[in-house]
Amino acid sequence: MPESTPVSKPRVRFAPSPTGFLHVGSARTFIFNWLYARHNGGTMILRLDDTDVERNTQASVDSIFDGLKWLNLNWDETYKQSERIELHRKTAWAIFEKGLAYRDFTPAHTGDAEKSGAQGTWLFNPGARELSKAESDRRAAAGEPFALRFRVPREGNMWGQPSSAVRFAEGKLSVHFNDAVYGEQVKSATDIEDFALLRSDGMPTYHLASCADDADLHISHIIRGQDHLTNTFKHVLIFEAAGSMPPQFAHLPLLVAPDGTKLSKRRHGPVVSVTTYRDAGFLSEAFINFLCLLGWSPKDNRENMSLPELVETFSLEGINRSNAVVNFKESLATGGTATPGVVIPSSIVIPSEARDPGVPASEETFDPKALWLNAEHIRGLPVEDLSARLLPVALAAGFKVTPEKMLRVTPLIRERIKLLRDVLTAADFFFVDQLPPYDPAELIPQKGDAAMASRVLTRAREVLADVEFKHDPLDQALRAAAQELGVKAGQMFQPIRVAVCGRKNAPPLFETLEVLGRETTLARIEQAIGKMQ
Repeated sequence: MPESTPVSKPRVRFAPSPTGFLHVGSARTFIFNWLYARHNGGTMILRLDDTDVERNTQASVDSIFDGLKWLNLNWDETYKQSERIELHRKTAWAIFEKGLAYRDFTPAHTGDAEKSGAQGTWLFNPGARELSKAESDRRAAAGEPFALRFRVPREGNMWGQPSSAVRFAEGKLSVHFNDAVYGEQVKSATDIEDFALLRSDGMPTYHLASCADDADLHISHIIRGQDHLTNTFKHVLIFEAAGSMPPQFAHLPLLVAPDGTKLSKRRHGPVVSVTTYRDAGFLSEAFINFLCLLGWSPKDNRENMSLPELVETFSLEGINRSNAVVNFKESLATGGTATPGVVIPSSIVIPSEARDPGVPASEETFDPKALWLNAEHIRGLPVEDLSARLLPVALAAGFKVTPEKMLRVTPLIRERIKLLRDVLTAADFFFVDQLPPYDPAELIPQKGDAAMASRVLTRAREVLADVEFKHDPLDQALRAAAQELGVKAGQMFQPIRVAVCGRKNAPPLFETLEVLGRETTLARIEQAIGKMQ
């Protein structure tokens, strides 16, 4: 079978089934399709494969769109498979009229009247497959229920379709297609069952509906997970039977857990859901960057890449065949009970637990590379942009902070955070009137004692009452005060830092004082002096 001819304007599709949340593997499939379309100036199509009415839920539809909205990658056309059922049926009956499908009136493929493949798998019911057209028409007209099955070629070169995926060699038939990632794929026709096109209730199967839609929408490239590789043998048969040239296929390596098992919510918990990363405070562009590196790499092996850079460098040739490992910590990912999140503007959702640094559902759950990339992307954002993203996180957590205040705080913490929610623990002291309780022993400087801490804080209160609250004057005044007291600069600064921040680990002191302002600074130092008495 000749490969589908590459087109200058490809048409690709993402076709999720709304039977669960948006899985990280599905998100990667969407991203790879999107990148291929945008790199080649093509069309990105979103098609909901929603014909499984028993399993489809509105909650799943909402989850898919919520996740895609957060990724902020637009698409060009939208379709619902459930609105195209007549097209699917028309395609099935067109295949039937060519003699390439037949009615199967057998209630179930069990019992003596069946044929099995080499591995003992069911292939077809001879009585149904060999039924004359007249008898088949008579029983259908009498109202007897049936499934419509594809007549997989079994012997000789009976297929007879042009540009055929079915080849006869060395006395046997085989089905072929070329995959852009995994190369030439071959399967004996004797190992492919006569699969259903229409169920007994007249509803199309996944195989039929997917191929009929792909043909009708002129999909040029089907980029999807490697778990669909075996389905593709059936799909190329459907395409050819329907008179359509099969698209170019490109199957993506699976995403697996550290133990090598395929990612699943049942086994691995919420860490496999896109919204978990959103709610934890990942930037969507950093998450996209991370997913792209799971199974694909640019020629120069770069890792930290912007979206325009990804679009520029993406190609199917860069996709790897080996499964990609998501290195999360399983014990943390699956342990504990999920805490409800707080929905806030700009599609940023931060769990309320994030205000408590002792909660175990922490950044340790996530793949270290994902965290590193997120931190790098955070540092690369303009301060104004990062501030605008941090503000709703702080507001949702209950902090009273103005856009102006957040804009002043952001440069002080940008190098200190890996996730957006880290603003709640890295900058919380900027947003509260009263600091939470802290250990007074933290006020005592290194190689000092309580008396030294008291002297430092008392002198700091005097100096800060009059000095201009700008970086350089604060620096000069407090260093001069340290010399007057006969203490080192670090011994002067630590008690002040703990007094105003409530902890030793905090942003640079003089910039912090400048943002806090004189009134708050003096009030907190006064309280600290009281703790030392």
